[in-house]
Amino acid sequence: MKSRRSFLKGAAGAAAVIAIEPNLIAGPLRLAAPITIGVIGAGRQGRGILGELAKFEDVTVKALCDTDESRLRSGMRRAQGATSYTTHTELLDKSGVDAVIVATPTHAHEQVAIDALSAGKHVYCEGPLSNTLESCRKMASAARDASTVFQTGMQGRSNPSYSLARSFFRSGSIRDLLAVRAQYAKKTSWRTPANDAARAKALNWRLDPELSTGLLGEIGTHQLDVINWFSGKYPTAVTGSGGVLAWDDGRTVPDTVQCTLEYPNGVQLSYSATLGNSYEGQYELFNGTMGSIKLAWTHGWLFKEADAPTQGWEVYANRQQFHNDEGITLIADATKLASQGKLKEGVGLPNPPLYYALEDFLKSVTEEKPVVCSVEEGLRAAVIGIQANAAVTSGKRVAIEESMLQIEAR
Repeated sequence: MKSRRSFLKGAAGAAAVIAIEPNLIAGPLRLAAPITIGVIGAGRQGRGILGELAKFEDVTVKALCDTDESRLRSGMRRAQGATSYTTHTELLDKSGVDAVIVATPTHAHEQVAIDALSAGKHVYCEGPLSNTLESCRKMASAARDASTVFQTGMQGRSNPSYSLARSFFRSGSIRDLLAVRAQYAKKTSWRTPANDAARAKALNWRLDPELSTGLLGEIGTHQLDVINWFSGKYPTAVTGSGGVLAWDDGRTVPDTVQCTLEYPNGVQLSYSATLGNSYEGQYELFNGTMGSIKLAWTHGWLFKEADAPTQGWEVYANRQQFHNDEGITLIADATKLASQGKLKEGVGLPNPPLYYALEDFLKSVTEEKPVVCSVEEGLRAAVIGIQANAAVTSGKRVAIEESMLQIEAR
């Protein structure tokens, strides 16, 4: 089994390689050592991952796997020079990659990730971890006991705009937290056409209530994790409702949901998601006594109350008007950009959030840096999403017990 330290020594050899610190306006990131990757899953997310990996000069996608031939062919067009495999076990046995990225359907994560860890591979696993509590706990135990890197793909934790916003949040810029609101709104059916019934069932697993945790699990997990990360607190119970309101095509998995998550300090999170309307898209909003922070994945804003104290940095701020409210855009390296007359160039991210999550994983493997989202936090996020979906489908108040959020003792 190849440990993190042995990987570094073997890859770097006698030559010392200096890693360039992340810089949003710099060129491509150079890693401390070259690395070979196998991508398991060539669906939409897998192909997106291939596109982002192509931006890293020291990364070679050596292998690609999917059980669906059509998707595998499509993925191979983005992975020129890679070897294709139709089973993940064959990829793990034959490809010789240093690390794998698990981008299969959520319910297939467990076996693939555990097999990869057993084969001594570093693993980046797309979130959520899995679709059941038992499966999540098995994955978490396997990752805890492995000597290799395991990162859960909670992209908010790698997002430079979110990291900057969190520093403001943790330093008290909005003071006492009163409420949190988040939403996901996109006009899309979630249905993939297929030429036969078996393939249609496999491709449309998100519409299968036996496999899918719905909008709360597949999408909400990522957003709810942002609240976990910012506040350091986890909900204790959730209530919710939902239904098929936009796509009357025989599905039973709700296309529109709402839920309320209760936190131990009295704060509540209101969350809504729909596949029937795209207004305002995807965001998280923290309301405090001295201001609000709104995050929208590629952008972030701070709205200060009239009685909020000034902190000095506001002189460098770029501002945007939202009806009656003025938002300060959260820009990494704002002072430096302002001195260069390039402040507006820092608004938004030059790459999609996925890029930064992969960047952090690659640096954890090659530089022995701690992962940005551990398997423990991945477990907690997945459990909260699973319980929230249970509240929606049952119409009952569902508890999120502290024991559910912990990895079982050895």
